[in-house]
Amino acid sequence: MVIRSTITALATAIALSTALSANAESNLTPVTVGHLVALDMAPLFVGVESGCFEQQGLAVDTRFFANPGDNNAALAGGSLDFNINPFTLPFFAASSGVPIRVVAAAGGWGVMEVIAQSGLDLNSMEDLKKHVDSGGKKLKIAVLQGDTLELIMITELQRVGLSADDVEFIYFDDLLAMVQAFRSGVDILSHIKPYTSEMIEKGTATRLTDNATAWAERAPNTVVSVLQSTLDEKPEVVEALLKGMICAADIINTDVDKAMSLLQGGNYYRVPDAVLKTAFNSAPSPISFSPDVESIQYVVDEMSKLGYIDGKIAATDIFRTGMIESLEQ
Repeated sequence: MVIRSTITALATAIALSTALSANAESNLTPVTVGHLVALDMAPLFVGVESGCFEQQGLAVDTRFFANPGDNNAALAGGSLDFNINPFTLPFFAASSGVPIRVVAAAGGWGVMEVIAQSGLDLNSMEDLKKHVDSGGKKLKIAVLQGDTLELIMITELQRVGLSADDVEFIYFDDLLAMVQAFRSGVDILSHIKPYTSEMIEKGTATRLTDNATAWAERAPNTVVSVLQSTLDEKPEVVEALLKGMICAADIINTDVDKAMSLLQGGNYYRVPDAVLKTAFNSAPSPISFSPDVESIQYVVDEMSKLGYIDGKIAATDIFRTGMIESLEQ
């Protein structure tokens, strides 16, 4: 009789616990966020693993895309609530009449890096200039066309007095395929931490430049975007997501070891801990989310010159950073 009563009490407790858990989950607002895998997406990942988003009343479902264009299309089509993508992509959407708006940088500065095969003995863009001027072989550079990874190369080539004609761009539409191409012998790779960090740490690559050098310290790699309708109809959800990311950034900025431990839960980056820590610690400043819009406008002007977007579209037409700037004050 005692055993039966104990079992009944235990079953009742389990049922009550399950009901309470389900009720708690039902009080969370579900949102879907499309993403790639770059270092500046760490606030998204840490936010999920740490409970920062749940504290803001959100149940965040992350969805990986290997191709930024597919990520953009998913947001434009309404199958995502937010996405994190290179900041050039919302401008392509605008050119097609899709009202995608950027509400914040994704989190992290100096994330984009240009690296060269170590055997080329290039340690700067100035070294690349010397190589070209000396009549060296025409080097192949892996980039994503129309993406920040192409635009940083164009900017830095121009800075040292070179042009795209002095090298050979090899265009990709998959970030992971670009890394494999570099490992297979492509001379130069325009890519992102921590994958560039890993190759530099292994001694197979040397660093030539990064986006903080090319544009500005707070020039973003990727940004958080939503449809205008989401901003109009659910501003509280946008604010909750941004607050969750700020919470996650605070963890990374103050205790990087804790952040790395949290990231292991999702196996997000698949690089050694030492490499990931180096990637975080080499940032030019702590993680924050208010981007340098002036530097973005510079890149937008370059995109227009290349014929990628309508020259009438300005950064201020796309970026809506008032909320994040207010939250970060």
